[in-house]
Parts: sequence; structure tokens; C-alpha cells
Amino acid sequence: MSDRRRSLWEVPVRRLIPLLLAAVLLAPAAPAAAAGTAGARPSGPTATGYGGAVASVDATATAAGLRVLRDGGNAVDAALAVAATLGVTEPFSSGIGGGGFFVYYDARTGRVSTLDGRETAPRSMGENAFVDPATGQPYAFQEARVSGLSAGVPGSLATWDAAARRWGTRPLSAALRPAAQVARDGFTVDATFAQQVSDNAAAFAQFEPTARLFLPGGAPPAVGSTLRNPDLAATYDLIARRGTGAFYGGEIGRDLVSAVQRPPVASSPSRPWQYQIRPGGMTLDDLRAYDVRRPAPTHVTYRGYDVYGMATPSSGGSTVGEALNILEQSGVQSGEYGLDKTQALHRYLEASALAFADRNRYVGDYTPRPLLDALLTDGFAAERACRIDPARALAKPVAPGVPDGRYKQRCDTATGGAAPDKGQSTTNLTVADRWGNVVEYTLTIEQIGGNGIVVPGRGFLLNNELTDFNFTPTQGTAADPNLPGPGKRPRSSMAPTIVLQHGRPFLALGSPGGSTIITTVLQILVNRLDLGMTLPQAVAAPRASQRNTASVTAEPAFIDSPEGQALGLLGHAYTPMAEIGAATAIEFLPHGRLLACAEPVRRGSGSAGTVH
Repeated sequence: MSDRRRSLWEVPVRRLIPLLLAAVLLAPAAPAAAAGTAGARPSGPTATGYGGAVASVDATATAAGLRVLRDGGNAVDAALAVAATLGVTEPFSSGIGGGGFFVYYDARTGRVSTLDGRETAPRSMGENAFVDPATGQPYAFQEARVSGLSAGVPGSLATWDAAARRWGTRPLSAALRPAAQVARDGFTVDATFAQQVSDNAAAFAQFEPTARLFLPGGAPPAVGSTLRNPDLAATYDLIARRGTGAFYGGEIGRDLVSAVQRPPVASSPSRPWQYQIRPGGMTLDDLRAYDVRRPAPTHVTYRGYDVYGMATPSSGGSTVGEALNILEQSGVQSGEYGLDKTQALHRYLEASALAFADRNRYVGDYTPRPLLDALLTDGFAAERACRIDPARALAKPVAPGVPDGRYKQRCDTATGGAAPDKGQSTTNLTVADRWGNVVEYTLTIEQIGGNGIVVPGRGFLLNNELTDFNFTPTQGTAADPNLPGPGKRPRSSMAPTIVLQHGRPFLALGSPGGSTIITTVLQILVNRLDLGMTLPQAVAAPRASQRNTASVTAEPAFIDSPEGQALGLLGHAYTPMAEIGAATAIEFLPHGRLLACAEPVRRGSGSAGTVH
């Protein structure tokens, strides 16, 4: 595991986690909300009903989306209300200082469309931006992260505005005003929020506005206390009145650029920090030039389903899609070729490693679309699937394939470099409305707490998304597609996914988790489509993530399961991680019923609800 990419979620493993996950798998799904309170509030991590549904990591945000649906808004209107509220209650994972990827199914046209709201490098950023000129060596990750250097031009607000104008029935201001009220009134600090502040306390203490907001009295806010953010409320109100121009070039933008160029360092930090805090090169012109892209989604067919995801600069759609193609070629479906669960999971891990090898070699912001599409062909998948040996795990890392259209059943043994990036400061939301429209949206500020800088007087954290670039080349003599560059967008692993069956929505899902996003989405799909689990079971099941590295990152309950032990005998080694991902999903049941699902345990559990 790379030290510079170590996730703040990799805490000491608690023996309680396997027991909790096991209990969740054995428990029945939570009942739908009672008729007398339908739509008033989420019912828990699982809800079944009619008229629209919302799933997110936070009950306040889910309730905001349900209110919009109940009042006649569509899925986009509700999704924006959820996102804006998450910017208040989940500020270390989302907000207007970050970016994300928005996938939308339009029931009227039957089409899936996407919005690329990924953060962008300033035009002054060069290939060696994260190399210390004094030493010629890359900066330590925390030195690069906690700085103005790591902040990309935010895309979230532009994404919200683009979605509202293109598909919504209400202006963006309608989503911002209720979220502003939550910021003014405050919300109750839970254990997860307090722990995230504690994990970031040293970084937060370096910046005066961050310490003032999140370290009252020099310590994290107490669990059960109320946290208010009047600066963010005023920021939302200003944008609601004046539009996004106040952010992309106006007075908010000027304050943002000032914080990047001259980080608001505390005169006497309450906690020590070993690194120099470096300025960034973002300008007001960079903000004014930001543009939301509208790429065609990635698309593969899998066992009769149409699976749509995000194209570059996200690697989520292509890597999930390629892995599914490899699995289909290898016959992963439980029972089809006499496979037991161990063999199905073995092939899931191997397909993921193969797809990650190709992701690391080929996928970045400037990957040509023909090359991206070539990675998703059945011929290339068949060639990659022949590498899987049912009797033993491949030695990792495996070499990337060659998607050149000339495919043979060959199984060479060369190895290639891997780039096991991590990062957990991301969140996901899933929304469906009564008309059949669907939104799957993953948004982020990168690490938990972003770059640690709250814009003075504005109440929101900035992202450290530019650390998703590779600091130095990773592909040997081959070109690295993910080096920094002027105006370039760093490669992402976000994988908002919509699955259609016979042209109609069947499943929508996504997750946070850095590069484990891809494997989380993939494993949930395998659990649901191949292993016969219900959606709540598929989300709750213990996770394992193979990203073309020597060991499999896995939750303790996965390692200790009979299948995990059997996979160890096939040669899979493990690195424990307490939690992987924090998914949300909606399944579309017969007769118009909706099953909304969030995490029952991870990140303190999520929140799901239906209108009726």
C-alpha cells in the first residue's frame, strides 16, 4: 500500500465489525415507512414503496430529497436538494468546493446521459507540479494535499446548475435555500462526523477559518452537539440570489482564489505540522473558464442487462465495464458452469486485477474515445479472461493487455506496474421519481477533509483533487495517462452506474471509496446479478478489493468467511481494512415499486426512503 495514498479510514480493525456485518446479513430488510408518516422522513437503511425514492449517507439529506419528490419535483430536483444538503452535513466528503459525476436516465427518451463535473487543474500546472524542485523528488502526500497546490477548479456547483437547467423542473436556487436553512439551524454531530474531525485535527488546525469552524475550543465538536455554519448559509443564499457567476468569477470566486494562492494559515496553530504549506496557482480566469462536459456514457451488456457508467476522466465506467465483460467471458454466474461461490469470487478478484492493469496503463483525461471503447469489446475481454486460472491466483501485478483489435487466446506472464490510489472523501446519492427518471451521482472533495482549507467567510472546504494525478510516471517506458497538465482533469475512480433491463431501469448504484469505488460497485453487481443476493444483502455483504496489487484489500468479515479462507488457499493474500465503500442503490421492482438501499453499518449507516 502506498504511504502517500494511505486512507484515513484504514483504522485498526475491530473484532466487532465481522459480527455486525454478519448480523446485518441475517436480519430482515427494514420495513417501509408507515402510511401515516410516508415521505416525512427516511425509514432507515432500506425502504420499499412507491412514488419515488432517495438513498444517501445522511438522513437529513435523504429527507430533503423526499420532500422535493413529495412536492412534485423530479429526480434531478431532488438529487440537487440532497447534494446541497450533503454539502452542509457531510462537508468532509462533498460540497461546492469539489466535483463529481452525474448520470441521468430520462424516462421520456429512454436515454442515459452524463455530466462530467470533475475538478480541473489550473492552466499554470505542469507535469512536475508535485515534484520538489529543491530535491527532484515527489512531495510527501500530506505535504501535497494540505496546500493550495492540490486544489482543482471546483465543478460541483456548475454541475448542479447544468443539471437543473437541462433536466430539472425548478431553478438551482430551490435546492440551495433549504440546505442554507440546515446550515443556519445546525445539525447534530454524530460519532462519524466527530471522528472525521479528529482524524484531520492536525491539518485543520493549520488554517484559521477551518479551526474556527471545526475545532471549537481547539477540539473536535462533541457527539450530540449542534454544529452551525452561518458562513455557508450566506454563501448558498448569495448563489441563490445572484446565480453561479458569484462563484465562477464573482466575489465568492475571488475569496476562493485568494485562499488557494495565499492559504489562510493560523498564526499560532494549536497542533504541530511537519510540512511546508504551499500555495497554488489557481486564478480567477481558471474559475471563469470552467466548463461542465457532457460525454457519452460507457456501455456494456452483461447477461442481458445494459450497464451504463462514466467515461473519462473517470475510470469507473470503463473499469467496471471491462471487468464485467471478463467475468461474462469466464462464466462467473453461480451454477452456470458448476461454479460455487468461492470460484465466482475468485474470478471477480482476478477480473478486477486485469481491468485495473488496463485502467492504469490507458485511462486518463485525454484517453481517445476509440481506445476507451476498445477496452470494452468482447474480443479484448475474451483475451484477458484467458489469463484467469481457476486453480490459483495470478501473481500480481499483472501486465496490461493490448486492445488493438487483434485478439488471440494468449496468456503471457509479464507483469506491469500498478497504481493503488486510495481516498475516501466522497459520497454518493441515488434518486428515482414517480415518472421513472433516475439520478446516480457521486461527488467528492477527495480526501476526508479535502485540502483542509475552509475559504474564509464562505464556510466550505476546498478539494485536494489534483493529488489524484500521478506525481511521477508510473508506466515505465510507456506514456502515463494521468500526469498533471494545464487544464487537465485528474483520473477518477467514481463509478455512478445505471443498469437497464429491456430498456427500463433495473438498478442504480454508486459508492465512495477512492479506487475501491470500482470494486465496490462491481462486487455489488456480482452479488446481485450472479450470486442471487437481494439488494440489501448485496450492499451489506463483506467486501474485498483487488486493484492489481500483491494483496487483496478486504474487510475482516470477508477474510474470515469460508469463501475468504478458501480463496486464501488459491493464493489470494489479504490486507485488512475495517470498511470499504459506503454504497447507495435503488432497485426497480415489478408494478412500480422501488427498493431504496443504503449501508446498514458502514460509515455509521446510511439512509433510504420512499415517498409512499
